[in-house]
Amino acid sequence: MATSGPQGQASADGLQEKLVSVRRVAKVVKGGRVFGFAALTVVGDGQGRVGYGVSKAREVPIAIQKSLEQARKNMRKVQLKDGTLQYTVTGETGAAKVHMQPASEGTGIIAGGAVRIICILGGIENITAKILGRTNNKLNNARAAIEALKKLKLK
Repeated sequence: MATSGPQGQASADGLQEKLVSVRRVAKVVKGGRVFGFAALTVVGDGQGRVGYGVSKAREVPIAIQKSLEQARKNMRKVQLKDGTLQYTVTGETGAAKVHMQPASEGTGIIAGGAVRIICILGGIENITAKILGRTNNKLNNARAAIEALKKLKLK
């Protein structure tokens, strides 16, 4: 899957797909090391539904394919109000902490890393987000962002 631009690549079912990271992982066995790849992807419709998936395989394309399937299964509905959040939320997963707050019209997406990709594919147009905590792990940051978005309820 080749991604182009910040929106990612559109699939046949109308969902946008974006590859966040690919890591090489090693398993130590009797004969030495066996290398594989772990892929983190995000899938969204740009209108309030977003999900992430992570999967491992011996080859990169297979890992990406499996993680995209998992991301489609894990899609969540995000409660938005005029293209932004209704109120400030914080999500935590392990050492990762993501703080998200609504922004006024025209602000755009002020966020970094995996959080930015989740906001773009989730259809959030105006948001200010900050990755707090002591980790640069993209997977944990993505999990914390989804955890924060899960906390949103209609007021």
